Amino acid sequence: YQTAQQEYKFMKAVILAGGLGKRLRPLTNNKPKPMMPLGGKPILVHVINWVKKNGIKEIVLCVSYLHKTIEDYFGDGKKFGVKIEYAISSKPLATAGQLKTAEKFIDDTFVCVYGDTILDFNLKNMVRRHKEKKSFVTMSLYEYKTNIRYGVIDTKNNGNVSAWNEKPEIKAKVNMGCYVMEPAILDFIPKNRSFGMDTVIKKAISKRKDVNSFLSKKGFIDIGDKETYQKINLEYRKKMRRV
Repeated sequence: YQTAQQEYKFMKAVILAGGLGKRLRPLTNNKPKPMMPLGGKPILVHVINWVKKNGIKEIVLCVSYLHKTIEDYFGDGKKFGVKIEYAISSKPLATAGQLKTAEKFIDDTFVCVYGDTILDFNLKNMVRRHKEKKSFVTMSLYEYKTNIRYGVIDTKNNGNVSAWNEKPEIKAKVNMGCYVMEPAILDFIPKNRSFGMDTVIKKAISKRKDVNSFLSKKGFIDIGDKETYQKINLEYRKKMRRV
């Protein structure tokens, strides 16, 4: 157990913070998306604090678009209580392409997390599960529920209606954008090419690698578009005033 604790202590988290934030324009015209404020602090500070709260203090930031802004703000991470290294690419490379740029910093099991997603689950438990199952990749999932706005009609092969479900609730497990990975995953990603994480995970599955999941009951916030951002920022500002 002691060695597991030690191992965890030196584990690295790779945070992907290189996207263009196109859906947040014009807000991201002169500021990278992870630097957008949430309750007075950049989104990336919240992400780093969550990683740190879970006991990981070594961080690799994969940056690209307006990366100087991020580097100037965080420096070596000392004032945030972490150690930060930078993997810089001259152009945005999508999620997995960005991860590939961190290759030289990775030599052991690591955590990979998106720099624009606010998470609140127990990362230590996820890492433990990954190690116990000897997984190649473990993905964090959330059970998302939504209602279909319409009456859903079931039909038989001959076209006869067999059932009517009015505005049913559907459930689906969705990706929260946090992974525990083995370094060999990087062999599945081409260098210097735009490459999505979905493609890498599908590749790993097709090669019969163990891709496991960790289901969290706690939700997540994906700062995907302007409406979501403004709503969440308002909530965070209210929270700050209450403190």
